[in-house]
Amino acid sequence: MTHDSARPAGASVSAPATAARYPQRARTFRWSVSDIVVASTLAVASGVIFWGWNLSYHFVGTLFAFYPPVETLVHGMWLFPAALGALIIRKPGAAIYCEMVAASVSALLGSQWGLTVLSSGFMQGLGAELIFLLFLYRRFTLDVAMLAGAGAGLAGGVTYHWIIPMYAYAPLETAIHIGSFALSGAVIAGLLPWLATRGLAATSVLSPLASRRAHQESAFGVGRVRP
Repeated sequence: MTHDSARPAGASVSAPATAARYPQRARTFRWSVSDIVVASTLAVASGVIFWGWNLSYHFVGTLFAFYPPVETLVHGMWLFPAALGALIIRKPGAAIYCEMVAASVSALLGSQWGLTVLSSGFMQGLGAELIFLLFLYRRFTLDVAMLAGAGAGLAGGVTYHWIIPMYAYAPLETAIHIGSFALSGAVIAGLLPWLATRGLAATSVLSPLASRRAHQESAFGVGRVRP
């Protein structure tokens, strides 16, 4: 007679037995094949969205003709792959990788800003990446996601004003322009990707990834990657 058959009916399985049957996954920052495939697919799809957004931006930009410095309120559309990639992959480099690949795809499809989108893509990805690094890639809560989006927007604003100068405003208007960029990043590239990650996790499509239980995490809780 085996040990299991000797166990009284209705007795609970011990913790060691449960752990043996359902082994925990070790926390690692090394990218897996699944990470690379998902991040690349996500980034390419985002690049196509960039391309479509680029085509429509001439019209969208006219909506802010009454006060051009606030046009960056919609610039979060160029930032979302950074936070989304980091929230889904949850490993170093995901924000920069997804933003750079998306920018490259939009440039290849045809962007009115040419190859300058690569520089801005890197800086925007870096802005988000630094926020996740600040939390050691262990917090993926709503507040961190929005900070990452705002960081991407802040980096984008700095890039457009002083690294690849595309705007020339007075100091007050410059502050409003960059502040609007950061606000747009917090909402469009922070809040929305956080919600999207939870939605995807709930469908089990993220099961091979570290974000597989994102839908079970508290919005403002610890937010650690759980096994």
